[in-house]
Amino acid sequence: MGAGRPTLACWMQAFAHIPLGTPIPDSPHAVSCSLPTMAAVRGYEEKDPAVTAALQSGYPRFVVHPFARRLASVLAVRNGLGKRTLWLASSRRMAGRLLAHLQASGPAGTAAASFAGEGVFGVSHPESRELALLAKLYLQNIGGFLSSREAEDRLAAIGAGLGEAALRRFNVSSARALVALPAPAVSGPRPSSAAQLAVPGISSFTTSNASFYRVDTALMLPQVAPDQWRLRVHGMVAKELDLTFADLLKRPLTEADITIACVSNQVGGPYVGNARWLGASLAALLRDAGVKRGADQILSTSSDGWTCGTPVETVLDGRNALIAVGMNGQPLPVAHGFPARMVVPGLYGYVSATKWLVDIELTTFAAQHSYWVQRGYTAQAPIKTESRIDVPKPLQQIKAGRTAVAGVAWAPHRGIDRVQVRADSGAWSDATLAEVPGIDTWRQWMWSWDATPGLHQLEVRATDGTGATQPSQRVPIFPNGATGWDSVTVTVT
Repeated sequence: MGAGRPTLACWMQAFAHIPLGTPIPDSPHAVSCSLPTMAAVRGYEEKDPAVTAALQSGYPRFVVHPFARRLASVLAVRNGLGKRTLWLASSRRMAGRLLAHLQASGPAGTAAASFAGEGVFGVSHPESRELALLAKLYLQNIGGFLSSREAEDRLAAIGAGLGEAALRRFNVSSARALVALPAPAVSGPRPSSAAQLAVPGISSFTTSNASFYRVDTALMLPQVAPDQWRLRVHGMVAKELDLTFADLLKRPLTEADITIACVSNQVGGPYVGNARWLGASLAALLRDAGVKRGADQILSTSSDGWTCGTPVETVLDGRNALIAVGMNGQPLPVAHGFPARMVVPGLYGYVSATKWLVDIELTTFAAQHSYWVQRGYTAQAPIKTESRIDVPKPLQQIKAGRTAVAGVAWAPHRGIDRVQVRADSGAWSDATLAEVPGIDTWRQWMWSWDATPGLHQLEVRATDGTGATQPSQRVPIFPNGATGWDSVTVTVT
């Protein structure tokens, strides 16, 4: 690189935010993690679930490490704890102190019990937000959580899919490479060339597998061999089903373009993407099992114990709800749920998009609470109507004259009917919309702006297929997704 003054782009890259919750240094045992904005710092201090849920590492006194959460989940299943919550402590003595605290401070008749197994100690209690908060705050205040390294060692020792030793023993990449996906029985409309606007820097209509966002609770990717994968469908059904991967591939497969999004996506954020998915109809599978009257929740479970609750009514309403095996013409990447995952248009991932899927239980929302619902997120979570400015970038310097302002907007299963853009709080102008193959994908948009010298703010808002327009008020991601208008500030010279 030649000598010279740093450009604005160089400075922006040097001071770019490290994403919220990223371990520093890049190690699963890091005791520091990124809080990139003052809002994130405030959220951490105020214990905002939208912030604390994103922390993948941290000083053990304050953060339940994902390895410890995973170990607790595995031990709870192995020991038949059912709906009880298990907390793992740093020692037998610490577990005893936690038990005494819950018995003294919890509701009368609290059925907390000590736990010992696989060389670790803890306390279990009936599923209760009040008891969970008591236990968590007590262990935080006395520094009593099980350490991440101890949890990793125990997971590796019992072969639970985490820990470097376990990962060295088995990896499914070679097995994935041998999977031959069948041709779809039903192929949804393919996007035409008009779905992609000729604007440099705009998000591609189809997000590549390598670029697709990943948000989950797995620090180490679950390795599930297709020849050993099974899916159990049970609970409030007339007939239990038990499918192998070969059984799943024999079912009629549907291919469709679907945009999915994470509830943790901030306004204008990157945790949204569009892919062409291949999978078996989830609705058809449920009809084969025979959903019993009263069942309103599909409780799906990942191979690592993570759970997700999806409304039965939504899956059966005719949309392309899939048990996906393919993504953009390839077997699912391991990071995106190989060998099988759920994809349900219109719902945030935490209520629809279980990766490494192994279990489906038909139940009720009153009887069972999924992973993020236990942590305060709402059980019902349709994706909110959103739009994002891709170009120009924030703080970019651009030349005066006609300039393309462009991006994407999404409201899966409602579709986008209109996008409007304005400069400096002036009048709204309609953007040109790209074509789309259906209502389940995002939509590109572009507005031609006559840029004049100075500092300017650009804003965007979208209207979905029901006629609802994005609200201007900024709402945080907790408890069911952020809202507000995306904006960028640029300098025109």
